[in-house]
Amino acid sequence: MLRPFRGVRYTADDLSAVTSPPYDLISPAEARRLADAHPNNVVRLILPGHYSEARDALATWFSEGILAADETPALYVYEQSAPGFVQRGLIGAVGVGSDAVLPHENVMPGPVADRLALMRTTQANLEPIFLLYAGNGPATASVEEVAATRTPLVDVTLNDTTRHRLWAITDPADLDKIATDLATHRAMIADGHHRYATYRELQAEHDEPGPWDGGLAYLVDSTAYPPDLKAIHRVIPDLPVSEAVARAKGAWQVHEYPDLDEALTALADAKGPAYVVTAGGPAHLLTDPDPLQLNLAMPTDRSERWRSLETAVLNEFLLPKVWGIEDDEQQVQIVHHDHATAARLAHESNGTAVLMRPLNATDVFAVAEEGERVPRKSTSFSPKPATGLVLRTFATD
Repeated sequence: MLRPFRGVRYTADDLSAVTSPPYDLISPAEARRLADAHPNNVVRLILPGHYSEARDALATWFSEGILAADETPALYVYEQSAPGFVQRGLIGAVGVGSDAVLPHENVMPGPVADRLALMRTTQANLEPIFLLYAGNGPATASVEEVAATRTPLVDVTLNDTTRHRLWAITDPADLDKIATDLATHRAMIADGHHRYATYRELQAEHDEPGPWDGGLAYLVDSTAYPPDLKAIHRVIPDLPVSEAVARAKGAWQVHEYPDLDEALTALADAKGPAYVVTAGGPAHLLTDPDPLQLNLAMPTDRSERWRSLETAVLNEFLLPKVWGIEDDEQQVQIVHHDHATAARLAHESNGTAVLMRPLNATDVFAVAEEGERVPRKSTSFSPKPATGLVLRTFATD
């Protein structure tokens, strides 16, 4: 499932100045702040003004010794820790197109085209996708042994709270033991569906074997480290809350709350599909959709589990049938985790924020095992790996 590669790493002592969150969690303002804060911040590679700027920066940083490739191919043990949590896994090159990799979420063509252009131009995987598997075997034992007994290559605290440590496993016997264990498992993509789709597109452009047959990936044993699954909210510009609520009343039970926190508490306790709609003022809880209308809206060729997912009900019923809106990148904006930001953006755009509950991880795994895909931006697994600790270039792999 994972093979060793020659990791490309910063030579700087202060890695906190050159790393960043994943590209799709960085706002334009935050990207500017990171780029202005340090001339070699990885955001200049993952969110360049033009793709050629990333290619040129990568070449310059290599020539100036800002980046360097490790001498020996390795799998990297990666640990994230903070008060109350720890997560460990392996960073390596995952086989692209393998049946062992299970996507669970649909992708949109725009982000895939963007990441493909960047990857094609830089000839590099600049940040890992995030995979989960149910293991608790020799690979996990190796991860634990390395973290407990060896001195890390990297030990840095980011965002004032989260500690990141990195070790390299290079011994052939250790690598063989891990490979034998992982060969018996399948892994689900927790984060990075668009990047994995990009791996597939890039591989399809080549007729011969090469570095495009692998993609940078972070693999975590969900048995040892259960994932934290967070909600992803929606913002619909130019749909005033009053209009959204009025239309919803023909298909949903609508409950008004003067305080957003009260509505979110009620949402957490609601049975069946439920959502909070707001623009920062009074909040409205939608519950108990009309069963006849709901049944007519949901696709009959999908499993019952898929049909019950709140993101599926949103995409197939609430958005198109109740509000007359198709889910696309122009009409429906995405906000990870932060309900206050979603409400503010809705207010600024004379729109409506749709606040969601996180999906159940068991449902997501089951859907993936059946070969189905949940709608785009249905899941946000945490904690995500930091960007910039290990890169993979085709020339050094």
